Amino acid sequence: MKQILAFPVLALALAVAPLAQAQLLPQAQANPSLDRIVAVVDEDVILQSELDQAVHSVQQQYAAHPEQLPPLEVLQRQVLDRLILMKLQVQRAQDQNIRISNSDVDQAVAGVAQQNKLTPDQLRAAVEQDGSSFASFRDQLADQLLTQKLHDSVVHDQVSVTDSEITNLLNSPTYKAGEVHLSHIQITVPAGGSAADIQTAQAKAEQALAAIKGGMDFNAAAIRYSDAPDALDGGDLGWRRMDEVPPAFADTIGSMKPGDVSPALRGPTGFHILKLVDQRQPSRQMVQEFHARQIMIRPSELVTPVQAEQKAHDLYNQIVNKHADFAALAKSSSNDDTTANLGGDMGWFQPQQWGTTIEQQLGQLKDGEVSQPFQTEAGWHILQRLGQRQSDLTSQIERDQARQAIGNRKADQVYDDFLRSMRSSAYIRILAPELRDPGADQGGKSSS
Repeated sequence: MKQILAFPVLALALAVAPLAQAQLLPQAQANPSLDRIVAVVDEDVILQSELDQAVHSVQQQYAAHPEQLPPLEVLQRQVLDRLILMKLQVQRAQDQNIRISNSDVDQAVAGVAQQNKLTPDQLRAAVEQDGSSFASFRDQLADQLLTQKLHDSVVHDQVSVTDSEITNLLNSPTYKAGEVHLSHIQITVPAGGSAADIQTAQAKAEQALAAIKGGMDFNAAAIRYSDAPDALDGGDLGWRRMDEVPPAFADTIGSMKPGDVSPALRGPTGFHILKLVDQRQPSRQMVQEFHARQIMIRPSELVTPVQAEQKAHDLYNQIVNKHADFAALAKSSSNDDTTANLGGDMGWFQPQQWGTTIEQQLGQLKDGEVSQPFQTEAGWHILQRLGQRQSDLTSQIERDQARQAIGNRKADQVYDDFLRSMRSSAYIRILAPELRDPGADQGGKSSS
């Protein structure tokens, strides 16, 4: 049975990456006779069966490279930590009356099915064939949708980007263009951590560095040592623009070559070890643009679809055979509020901006030609192509990407601070002694 691609189950704490990209592996069958509560998280609990299922999923994900996984007791603590974080996020989302509808989950299921080139019914059969409950599968997707909505809610009112910030970034002597593919190891210092906490985190970071220098694969070291939510994915951050990288790390990365590993870098949340996997330089962004005008006839309560079609053909005949003025007819007859008063002028635009059907029509016309009437969801159209050009949008795209990069960076920091604060104030009690991390505090109000 092939693995089912789905939403990232264990890596949602900083869920800004696109949905349906990571792997959701079959759940293990728990033995009811062995079930017990292994952790209390505020008003919720985590059962041994939940932990076993999640650990089993990670083990299956790394079935081809089991040597990359840490010892079982370390893996269990890492997975439990991520389950705790998920519970806290779901609880907070529910407290804020964030809700997910059945239709939201249906849409998510459809997305997972499409990602795996299956129909929803085939996806259900695949999940159940592995002995898992499809209802549980849907519950996991619902939890992940909840945490994404929580993330959006937290950062929405706290993250804004001004034009001056964009200009300052692009004009900064430290600004670096291009993209980098990074992996990282994060050793977290608890919110309000003491000097001893900082020293412990630094020692762990140095231990991870020593292991990498001793020949351990970086991804394996991330799985073993990193506290980041993406640790079980090998710490892979994917491709990022250089302006998305926190300024504190950008200079270090700028001096690295692909394959290099940074020293332990101190950041706002703890210590970070970065690996530059690859890099690429930006290229000029040239796009094709068209200039066109249109007449649109929309069916209404007074105009039937048949009458709309007939009117479009009558207008086409006036333009082509009677040489009527296109702009004048557009002003008097077009139902498109955006362009009618401009004589149907659509301005210069990239072809996909007006939809696939109009894009296809533009590709079939020469400058000055008028299309025969054609139908879209909006109504019947007559299109005249006025011109085409190649435009250099490098600067515009650079500003758009800089805005997104600054926003993403701020959102990451805001949500990370939110998670650390939420965890430090939560009641977390690890009941299973073997699952307690001997070198870490369990939370601000946690208890062993």
